[in-house]
Amino acid sequence: MRRAQSRSLFVLALLVAFLAGGIVISSLMLDSPLLAQAEPEDRDETSITVERRAQTDEPIIWDPYAIADIAEAATPSVVMITVEWPATRTPFRIDPWSFFFGWDPFFGPFTPNERGRVSGGSGFIFHGDGYIFTNQHVVGNPGNGQKITVRLHPESGIDLELEAEIVGADFELDLAVLKLKDVPEEYAGKLPALPLGDSDASRPGEWVIAIGNPYGYEQTVTVGHLSAKGREIQIYDQETGQVRRYRDLLQTDAAINSGNSGGPLINVRGEVIGINTAVSTQAQGIGFAIPINTALAVVDDLIEVGYVSRTAEAIEAIEWYPVTLNVVLGQSTSDPNLPLLGVTYNMVNEEIAERLELPEVKGAYVVEVIRGSAADRAGIKPDDVIIRFGDVEITPETPLNEAVAEKRPGQRVLVTVWRPVMVPIEDSAV
Repeated sequence: MRRAQSRSLFVLALLVAFLAGGIVISSLMLDSPLLAQAEPEDRDETSITVERRAQTDEPIIWDPYAIADIAEAATPSVVMITVEWPATRTPFRIDPWSFFFGWDPFFGPFTPNERGRVSGGSGFIFHGDGYIFTNQHVVGNPGNGQKITVRLHPESGIDLELEAEIVGADFELDLAVLKLKDVPEEYAGKLPALPLGDSDASRPGEWVIAIGNPYGYEQTVTVGHLSAKGREIQIYDQETGQVRRYRDLLQTDAAINSGNSGGPLINVRGEVIGINTAVSTQAQGIGFAIPINTALAVVDDLIEVGYVSRTAEAIEAIEWYPVTLNVVLGQSTSDPNLPLLGVTYNMVNEEIAERLELPEVKGAYVVEVIRGSAADRAGIKPDDVIIRFGDVEITPETPLNEAVAEKRPGQRVLVTVWRPVMVPIEDSAV
């Protein structure tokens, strides 16, 4: 009995000691410097004030519904674009892969397209009269025979598919302006237009929102940051066989995929700061958008004359100078008996010659040089036009691949190219 009482008293003593210790520890914690920072008389006013101002200036970051609210407000202005192209035969292109394998592993087989095709992308209304911004690579140029259909989101109040026409397009900037046709009278001049921001004032690190129709999934919203500004990239355009050179692009890690092209890149104020255009296939989270200020600088030209007039800003012209290079041909990895030059190119036709201002319609326009190849070692560059390979003049009748096939691996060949040089246009007195 006494033993049981002793055990009870011992347990009770331990419990009292534990509770007393907790009270002491709590008292010490309240007096500690860590928690004392919450007391007004002890805190560093400057650092706390700065932090609170930063939070107050950008409350959007702490509002879990702010992005959804912005996307909901912008969605009615974002449209889905479908383009039906006329039946044509896909132009044949030569590249180092198709020369040996008959197809391009990056873009798929080059097959004739007799039935036409359908492509699509995104766009957004920027004026209540039905004007839409998108990419030129989404819709092409006026007069290509394509039919353009624009689907307006149901939240716009017009759950319809309307035809649209291209009022202006520019290949170099990859911009196009569409105009909706047969808009119901009750909506004329009242279509929901997105507000346009100032891309020059945007800052790397700020939150951005991309809205579009990737792979046909309508009104997809992705969120990220503006990663950088002033980016330059080059993309080979399969349809035209030309290289698009983009300058001064916005870079973002907001997810952009096929079908997002032409859609808006929006800041946290709900303003468009860019037109989503491209994505890097070699990495994740690297997308690009055309600054909205670039589009606004040419929108009047696109609407009024249908193209971008560059007369006033043309301060340079292209001149082509012949350069002779010494090439030692490589060999194919699939067949050591086959020679390999190592370039992707397009045979020059009248259209390419006119666009590049070439002195004659001949040669092979170099699109890409394979790193480490015979062409690369010899100094052949993208934009060169190969006009002579050994003693063979490169013409439509004697294309480059045939001239290369006549040689053997390791053979030394003199190659003449036209190389572009930009020269100033001097003012002339009148």
